[in-house]
Amino acid sequence: MKKPVLSAAMLVIAATSFGGASAFAQIFRCNSADGVEYINNSKDAQVRGCKTMQGGNVTVIQAPANTPKSGIQIASASPSSTGPAASAAPRNDGSAAQKSRDSDSRVILETELKKAEAKLVEQQKEYNNGEPEKQGIESRNYQRYLDRVLELKSGIARYQSDISSLKREISRLPTVN
Repeated sequence: MKKPVLSAAMLVIAATSFGGASAFAQIFRCNSADGVEYINNSKDAQVRGCKTMQGGNVTVIQAPANTPKSGIQIASASPSSTGPAASAAPRNDGSAAQKSRDSDSRVILETELKKAEAKLVEQQKEYNNGEPEKQGIESRNYQRYLDRVLELKSGIARYQSDISSLKREISRLPTVN
């Protein structure tokens, strides 16, 4: 009787399926005073009273270079209200830069409004009060005609909704002096 010969590929597969369990180790979620911390050390997790993560992966995003790195902490879920992000938040203090942004927003919204109004007029013209002209095969296939009429009607409703939304957004912007 011959002894089975294991190839190198079979050994790699066997090693990863039996010994490679550490690649898929449990992830634990720990709540601390600094926020939420994710670790993969089961002994440390038991000591700290962490909960096992279920049904998902943890994505690790590296901290910015100017932030000091701490031990095994991977991510923090609670932002600090005194950190640099809070102080770097844009303020609406009526500055020239804010007025410029408001003016740019108004121009963009008014341009979009004009485009939407032009498309609405085009759609209404093609819709022809619910009786658009039949095109090509639609004279022989009435269902295609009905589908196109329904599509035109929904397009008109969508453009009317877009126009009202754009007008509402423009009215929310401060007036330009």
